[in-house]
Amino acid sequence: MSSRRPDPLAQVSDFEIRLLKLFRSVVECGGFSAAESALGIGRSAISQQMSDLEQRLGLRLCQRGRAGFALTEEGREVYQSTLQLLAALESFRTEVNGLHQHLRGELNIGLTDNLVTIAHMRITNALARLKVQGPDVRIHIRMTPPSEVEQGVLDGRLHIGVVPQVGALSGLEYQALYDERSLLYCAVGHPLFYVDDQQLEDERLNAQEAIAPTFRVPPEVQSHYQALNCTASASDREGMAFLILTGRYIGYLPDHYAQAWVQQGRLRALKASTRYYDINLAAVTRKGRRAHLVLESFLEALAEA
Repeated sequence: MSSRRPDPLAQVSDFEIRLLKLFRSVVECGGFSAAESALGIGRSAISQQMSDLEQRLGLRLCQRGRAGFALTEEGREVYQSTLQLLAALESFRTEVNGLHQHLRGELNIGLTDNLVTIAHMRITNALARLKVQGPDVRIHIRMTPPSEVEQGVLDGRLHIGVVPQVGALSGLEYQALYDERSLLYCAVGHPLFYVDDQQLEDERLNAQEAIAPTFRVPPEVQSHYQALNCTASASDREGMAFLILTGRYIGYLPDHYAQAWVQQGRLRALKASTRYYDINLAAVTRKGRRAHLVLESFLEALAEA
């Protein structure tokens, strides 16, 4: 598109909102082809509607072609504005529906990875109860790193998140959910797999190649990693599991997450009585948030689960 729109956008109609929702889906899917299944329409239709949006805005939003999909600088700004607009519309709809005391609308949840294997299943049970109370509620779950979950709750893209509580941010409220224990594991093929704990000296254990997390952990947890020979890193627990299962590294995993591999004889905990740490997982919501009937109902269900 060679030039900007000469006149300001006069209004945002239902049609523009529909195009902006399509734009959001394309960005979050990473391109036209990947968005086909999410949107339920073909690539050519997506391309045409994206062209319509660019024409209406007078802006080039993305580059597409053999080099792949990429947002322009203007596209990134429009995407952030789109998130704010759609969040505001959803907030308005939720508040109006709340006047009728009927659960309608969306619940956007951000989760850190590998919580589904926690035996208590408070999140799962609370979601089930919410759907009983409000069959029309639409639930959207995003699996992202803890810092992105907290930021999403702060800027309104997420209604609630569940993260390890490392340090409380001033604009958020935290509700304790779980205490999670992580143990030090190795896999079949690792030199320590068949070494009895009583024969395993700390010096030898600390010399093994290990994995460090790139996500935030409390200071008292950092000391556990500082004692190890960390030559690899991972951005989440699943990444750590991938490396441990190679049989070439040792690393910490939540015991509930590792349990299935332990039962299969593929993992074993090393010195479980001393090599462990506990961390609290908390539900996080924004302070001073507007009334949101769906969210409040979910929080009630979470407290009772």
